[in-house]
Amino acid sequence: MTSPQGFLGFWETTGSAKTFTHPLDPALLDAYVPRRARVLDYGCGYGRLTAELAALGYRGVCGVDVSAALIARGRREHPELDLRRYAGLPLPFGAGAFDAALLFAVLTCVPRDADQEAIAGELGRLVRPGGVLYVSDVPLQDDAFNQERYRRFADRYGTFGVFETPDGGVFRHHTPERLRGLVRAAGFSVVTERTGSVGTLDGRRAERLQLIARRTTAPTASTAEPPGPGRSGPAPA
Repeated sequence: MTSPQGFLGFWETTGSAKTFTHPLDPALLDAYVPRRARVLDYGCGYGRLTAELAALGYRGVCGVDVSAALIARGRREHPELDLRRYAGLPLPFGAGAFDAALLFAVLTCVPRDADQEAIAGELGRLVRPGGVLYVSDVPLQDDAFNQERYRRFADRYGTFGVFETPDGGVFRHHTPERLRGLVRAAGFSVVTERTGSVGTLDGRRAERLQLIARRTTAPTASTAEPPGPGRSGPAPA
């Protein structure tokens, strides 16, 4: 749920106690990701979706986040899960180490272009050719409340769609083409899109965009070992 650089304080304090509400679509996942798949839940927060994946029968799931507080919470609530805290990129996994990756309501917590591009690029390295990236995030909303806060913070952040919340969070809503472009630039081809309404951290409703994308080019070579039985890479924090 958090950016690898900057804006982290919120997720180590106030944000770490939030109840996340962005839902998984199990039927959509099942159509593209088999139960035997090695799955990376990037920006897993406290392991909410990682736990849901495990309950659905996905056994090769690893959740990672940059927030120490969120990972600590996840380990308390879900001690059976593989949840790891890594403070930056690249992650200590080999190229093509995963069959699929989830990126759920993560980019909305990453206001800077460069940080978003780094995350997408890293997932492009980690997902094997032919593998799947499942993105679900919040596009620009057209209601008066959101439009006003986009305008209010546009000069401060230099991007229309970035805004602050009263409790200290900084978030970003995107044009759909921005989300598609990040996926394409990382070497994925979008094969399915879905829209719908979801709850937000502040108790409102927002429209969301879901993208299923397939890896179409070879990932960057890496010397790190892929995860596997008895081999999990460097010890997480």
